[in-house]
Amino acid sequence: MGSTSTLHFEAAVTRPLSVVFRTGEAWEGHDYTVEVVAMRRGLDGFDVVVDFRDLEAALDRSLAPLQGRLLSELGLDGPLALAQRLLAELAPFVPAPAHLKEVALTDGRGRRMVVLS
Repeated sequence: MGSTSTLHFEAAVTRPLSVVFRTGEAWEGHDYTVEVVAMRRGLDGFDVVVDFRDLEAALDRSLAPLQGRLLSELGLDGPLALAQRLLAELAPFVPAPAHLKEVALTDGRGRRMVVLS
């Protein structure tokens, strides 16, 4: 088998998120599973992509002010804007040579939307 430095590895963490969107006069509550995926070529000295605890802590910090909120009050007009915001906020917390690959939102019906970096 070849060296692990030629292979790409991914690490993902997930957290629940409940938010409300307003479209016109209608209010829509959504429960999502937020998945954040980091990727790198090869593994570090501890055979990991990134420290899961650090990635989870960064995700928790980003989600805390969003939980249960009306996202239009925060300047977010839908799930795409939400995923893009999370991608931008979390990217700096993934240390090189790893990088943030994607943020995915999966709703209660299993519909999944992915934003790639």
